[in-house]
Amino acid sequence: MSKKTEYIPNLSARVWRDPVLWLAFGFGSGLARFAPGTFGTLPGIGLAVLLGLLAQVVGLPLPLLVLAALIVLIPIGIWLCGAASHRLGVHDHGGIVFDEIVGVLIPFLLVPVTPLNLLLAFLWFRLFDIVKPWPIRWLDRHVEGGWGIMVDDLLAGVFALGAVWVTVALLPH
Repeated sequence: MSKKTEYIPNLSARVWRDPVLWLAFGFGSGLARFAPGTFGTLPGIGLAVLLGLLAQVVGLPLPLLVLAALIVLIPIGIWLCGAASHRLGVHDHGGIVFDEIVGVLIPFLLVPVTPLNLLLAFLWFRLFDIVKPWPIRWLDRHVEGGWGIMVDDLLAGVFALGAVWVTVALLPH
């Protein structure tokens, strides 16, 4: 069920009026006319930065904060994406990007928040989310509802985690 960007009348107005759609559309970032998934990933990068700052301020390990965020955001995302999809009448509309926001956090379970790691997480995540290597594409096509919207991006995040970790390990220190 790859993302669909069907025309929906008054979509922008609906997103800005409906809190469920506004959150599912990544605070409006999913309304981008070109590459909404790419633009919708940016709030996730911002959230990673905030988690990195919070880790420093409160003295907790970043992986613990990222794990806690994922534990909270994944079930919210399953419900939110499912509800938004239902309201729009389109499964996995291209503007629903809450799944990208959550998925791009996954690499920060293993790597610190640095400008380079933020860039690598963004690029690798988008690559895996767009190309959808097996089993991401299979899950995208066969799993329905809010879980179906979320699961392919979560797995793209896991693939990105591995790719970022390997990339950082291969870079000169």
